Amino acid sequence: MTQFDPKISDIASRNKIALVQACWHRDIVDEFRHSFIKTWGESDNSQVEVFEVPGAFEIPLRIKQLASTDEYAGIVATALVVDGGIYRHEFVATAVIDGLMQVQLETGVPVFSGVLTPHDFLSEGRHAFFKEHFVLKGHEVASACLATLTKKDATAGCLNQKAGS
Repeated sequence: MTQFDPKISDIASRNKIALVQACWHRDIVDEFRHSFIKTWGESDNSQVEVFEVPGAFEIPLRIKQLASTDEYAGIVATALVVDGGIYRHEFVATAVIDGLMQVQLETGVPVFSGVLTPHDFLSEGRHAFFKEHFVLKGHEVASACLATLTKKDATAGCLNQKAGS
């Protein structure tokens, strides 16, 4: 099992980002992926590797597997969890977000969430709204990822010097 790695510089210096995407509502979630990759590419030359899973519930395990490879500076998750009337979507959303947090706390690899749970998805016009909203969220998560990894890289030397003092 991968243990938490306090050597921030080791993680921040990795030159790949993983993006894990659920396939439910693919036409909407694809908008996040395209926006993330575009924004990332304009600001960083690190490679983005895309992985697909059937649904949101499968994301935390796949992210844990990827974090355990020690290849990624950060991992991004994206999915759309909607209330389809069959089960409580809050259960799925909570399980996914809790899983993402657990992975980053256990491994030290930053995990970024683009997993959205709309209050109202089935009303008229909501499908188009969420397609546009996922474009915005892809951009926002890419910006957050860049800011976090840049700050980690910039502070790594300072933190590692203190640890060695």
